[in-house]
Order: sequence, then structure tokens, then C-alpha cells
Amino acid sequence: MKNLANENQPQDTKPIKDKLELAMEDLLEGLNIDWKIDPNTMETPKRVAKMYAEELLGGRFAEMPKATVFPNTKEVDELYTVGPIPVSGVCSHHFLPITGFVWIGIVPDKKLLGLSKFARIAQWVFSRPQIQEEATAQLADALEDILEPHGIGVICKADHACMALRGIKAHGSKMTTSVVKGIMKEESSKSEFLEFVKGMEF
Repeated sequence: MKNLANENQPQDTKPIKDKLELAMEDLLEGLNIDWKIDPNTMETPKRVAKMYAEELLGGRFAEMPKATVFPNTKEVDELYTVGPIPVSGVCSHHFLPITGFVWIGIVPDKKLLGLSKFARIAQWVFSRPQIQEEATAQLADALEDILEPHGIGVICKADHACMALRGIKAHGSKMTTSVVKGIMKEESSKSEFLEFVKGMEF
């Protein structure tokens, strides 16, 4: 998972935003939009640069949120599920938004994760340019590294703007991806997880 914060890069996004702002100016000029005098687009390069660097692709420039882990003192060994968690990112093929939800199932071992951290880590993973299949697998890997559970499952259901706004223009079409690891690969655990998620969908 490409993350510049792990490569001894400065976490200050100002130099990145400056480059993005110049690139957006070039894009607007390439589209024959006179952004320098149009009040509606005068600040667009700055706004777009901030949006990409701090929001849509913010996961690339920030370290993973601190995971608050608690000991599993009651030795809970049953499946628990968290979701739907809203996530958003950018498709690496066309740089158009991906928006959707993830559901996470855990069969814990010795560690439990603070509930809000599931959402923070999920959004951190998804907020970078990538394909949904890889993001789903990366989220499962990240949580497995933190919790070392007996089993983990992640399901993502998302809308892709590249499907709705270009090409076939399939409005309302969604993509669902899933990853199961450990004992969640067993048919009984997988079925239980899927049944939980079914009951939690909108």
C-alpha cells in the first residue's frame, strides 16, 4: 500500500498542493476555461488541490490512524461485525470517485480494537488512487496485522463514477468485493458473516 508518510517524506502537504494547483491551472487552460477572470473558477485550482491532497487521496500523505487495542479479557471468541462504514477514494484508472460502504467481521483472539478505529482505518486505506479489489484486501491485511485475530472478513459495496459518468454510463451499478481470512474461510463462519451483513444493509 503506497503511503508517502512511510517513506520519510514530510507530512506537510503544502508542496504537493502547490504542484497540484499548477497542474489544475494547466488542465483548465487546456479546456479553454479562462479561470483567471471567471469568478466561478478563479479559486478552482486551489480548491481542487486541497481536495485531492487532504481528502480524496489523504491516505497517501498521512500515517495510519493510531489503533487503540484492548486486551480480550473475557476471551470473546464469537464473530462480531462492524458496519456499514462509509468509505471514499479514487479509481486509479480514471481518477473518478469511488464511494460506498464496508462491513468488517472479526473472530478475535487476544486483542480487541476500539470501535471508532475501524472507521478511521477503513477511510485511511480507501483514500488513495486504487481499485476496489485491492483496497478491500489492504483493509483486511491492515486489520489482521493489528489484531492477529482467529478470522477476519471484509465486504465492500461501492458506486464507481467511471461507470456512471463515462463509457456505458451504467447509473446505479455497484461493485461488491470481499476478503475472508483465517477461520472465516470456513463455510459456517463465512455464512454467519454474510448473514450478519445482510441484516445490516440499508
